[in-house]
Amino acid sequence: MTTLLINSIYRATEGEGIHIGIPQIFIRFQGCHIGCVNCDTKDTWDFDPAFTKSLDDVIETVEVLSQDLIKRVSITGGDPLHPSHVPSLIALINELKARNYYINVEAAGTRVVKEVFDIVDFVSYDFKTPSTQVKTSKELLARFLAEYGHKAQIKAVVSDKKDFEATYDAFHFAKTQNVPQVPWCLTPCYEPGEAFPMNRFQQVIQLNESFGLPFRVIGQQHKWAYGPEERLV
Repeated sequence: MTTLLINSIYRATEGEGIHIGIPQIFIRFQGCHIGCVNCDTKDTWDFDPAFTKSLDDVIETVEVLSQDLIKRVSITGGDPLHPSHVPSLIALINELKARNYYINVEAAGTRVVKEVFDIVDFVSYDFKTPSTQVKTSKELLARFLAEYGHKAQIKAVVSDKKDFEATYDAFHFAKTQNVPQVPWCLTPCYEPGEAFPMNRFQQVIQLNESFGLPFRVIGQQHKWAYGPEERLV
């Protein structure tokens, strides 16, 4: 029997990136070793067997939430692409595809997993900025874009000018590598206790203008609507 470590499964409207505003079913994996210091879902880090679910149970929950109206699934985490997750993740994707779901996978930007990326419909690939204290290899990013740029977006969480400049440097590097040009989406980050990062949002918009408007600046709509601490929205 195929089992998965699943933190939560819920229906919500996409709150960020180029698919903002689209209703989806979210499947959030439990377990992550990446360690972004500004992660807003640190409860998903532990590889806790208490979160074990059967593939049949996961599919049943998705079908109930879908009500045959929502045929889009976003797989996130945690880190669904951690090597220990990949076999069960592939089984999950294949079962969902057999039921005609459109599948997006959220990728942390630390690895390219061909056997997963080949079978999903879309990849949301992170560029990790300096404030996360996790590094995204520009060479790996270029490799990803060369192979999967036809079905991808790049997302970066931006805290300050240093984060913006690092993202622009990666964007410029990608342009020199003769790879497909894809949407790059910047998300102004929330610091602890912030209701809304208005000044940071304005700063990122102004930086984008001063650098020639290379990016789409898209905030986190779900945090505006429900507050930054609310989960499963």
